[in-house]
Amino acid sequence: MANRDILIFDAHLDLSMNALEWNRDLTRPVVDIRKSEAGMDDKPDRAKGTVSLDAMRKGSVGICVATQIARYIKPGSKLPGWHSPHQAWAQTQGQLAWYNTMEEAGQMVQINDLESLENHLKLWKDPLEVVPIGYILSLEGADSMITLKYVENAYRNGLRAIGPAHYGPGSYAQGTDATGGLGTRGRDLLKEMQRLNIILDATHLCDESFFEAMDCFSGNVWASHNNCRALVPHNRQFSDEQITILISRGAVIGAALDAWMLTPDWIRGVSTPESKNVTLANVADHIDHVCQLAGNSMHAAIGTDLDGAFGKEQCPSDLETIADLNKLVPVLEKRGYTPEDIANIMHKNWIRFLRKAWSQ
Repeated sequence: MANRDILIFDAHLDLSMNALEWNRDLTRPVVDIRKSEAGMDDKPDRAKGTVSLDAMRKGSVGICVATQIARYIKPGSKLPGWHSPHQAWAQTQGQLAWYNTMEEAGQMVQINDLESLENHLKLWKDPLEVVPIGYILSLEGADSMITLKYVENAYRNGLRAIGPAHYGPGSYAQGTDATGGLGTRGRDLLKEMQRLNIILDATHLCDESFFEAMDCFSGNVWASHNNCRALVPHNRQFSDEQITILISRGAVIGAALDAWMLTPDWIRGVSTPESKNVTLANVADHIDHVCQLAGNSMHAAIGTDLDGAFGKEQCPSDLETIADLNKLVPVLEKRGYTPEDIANIMHKNWIRFLRKAWSQ
């Protein structure tokens, strides 16, 4: 029976990407998935994954924000992606079909309004052997929205959050390692999101696009998986100014567990969690930084991004699978966080945010 002593809400997991592009059967235990990938070398995280629905249940990760992701790349781009928005859209629809299949199998349940949220919270307290994982559907990078009419189509299928950009230049905004503002298309996207009450995920927006989005979008905004530039200098992270703006907007910021975002001077393919001494204490550092800027524990949370194209080779050394997220609790306790603070960080802040957003 799953341990449900403390509910954990993880605000960023690329579950469908792992299922379809990595060909992982997420209904199986992590150890079995790793065994099935033994000897494979097409990706650096083969046989090193940390996430499965089984592991989530065992670790009481009962709710997550689960993504659709498919980048459109223009000719000449060195980023991985699809060569047309139409292909990208089709990829996201395959990912949606996987989530629907998981629902039919009783493995997952979509949360898309206040009623379904409250129903799932009640269900999770039920001492059953297998409880479906609740998920809120999010789109990471909006390139697959061929036109704005696709946004409403996606909303009807349960999409409740959009991050307009991912890595590099995007169709609607500029992302990590890129520069520039939203442009007309990006501003029009935000207007449509606001009309439909779709949450803006500020994660991955470059600085110019971030500040423009904050100026022209008055809807609900969060940062599903973003760390602090003051601790690890990189444009992927948020500056204190950006974090303060998000806090003023009532946002919640989820700490990501990708090791290069947790410690300075990480060298991909060279650094290891052990050589850089990356542990869950580093995650707590970023959580604590947000709490210090806010003056309370109401805006910091978890958005792990585990298995987001990295595995054990690039995550905290004291985390074997996502079931180990509860190890954050004693780390935070040692830093003086109260049980209420810890509950806020582990799940209450995201739930409070959604209750407010979906009551409007």
